[in-house]
Amino acid sequence: MKKLITPILSICMGILIPTASFAASSHDDLQDRVDAAKIVLDQILGTPDNSIPLNILEQATCVAVIPSLKKGAFLIGAEYGRGVVTCRTGHGWSAPAFITLAGGSFGFQIGGQATDLVLVAVNDHGFQDLLKSKFKLGGDAAASAGPVGRNSQAATDWKMNAELLTYSRSKGLFAGIDLNGASVTQSMDDTTAYYGASHGFRSILKGDVPVPEGAVPFVRTVAKAFIQAKTNN
Repeated sequence: MKKLITPILSICMGILIPTASFAASSHDDLQDRVDAAKIVLDQILGTPDNSIPLNILEQATCVAVIPSLKKGAFLIGAEYGRGVVTCRTGHGWSAPAFITLAGGSFGFQIGGQATDLVLVAVNDHGFQDLLKSKFKLGGDAAASAGPVGRNSQAATDWKMNAELLTYSRSKGLFAGIDLNGASVTQSMDDTTAYYGASHGFRSILKGDVPVPEGAVPFVRTVAKAFIQAKTNN
């Protein structure tokens, strides 16, 4: 059975991820991705009663946004998306680095949809996971579906061992999502293309690289949410 499943999953991923997506993205493409990530956060945070709880935002060490994760299924589901991540430093929030999320889910299903994803690291372990070149949610990093609501009761219990809380938004509905099994990888080619130079993830996410002008609105959106959470929580 495993011999049959592996090639089928490979075919699904091949259909889902066009060959062009492996090519290096242009700076304009990457700027569009950063802009899309800001829009996703603006829309989610604009409805606080159905958003990430304040006490989670207050503890956030990193925030990753993957706009329009592509999901498709024909007997076997597959997921693929690219986004950006910023982390809290001693002097604010870092410039964004680019990441790729890929994973598969088994199930007899046919269909497809686009979903926005948000990953929130809630402690230093989650931060360290995001500094790795690649890690698996639920394996290398303890991840769980995050609670929703301005002051969600469930937000007081984060399943205490979670390093990353995961959320999705599809067709306007925002909710926690189980992404265990998916892998997050550093997109070094995209990061280099956006900055015009090779910068390591560690130096970017620790705040050693200045925030590019085009990324300022995205970083400010995250910083504003963090400050508001600390003020109002």
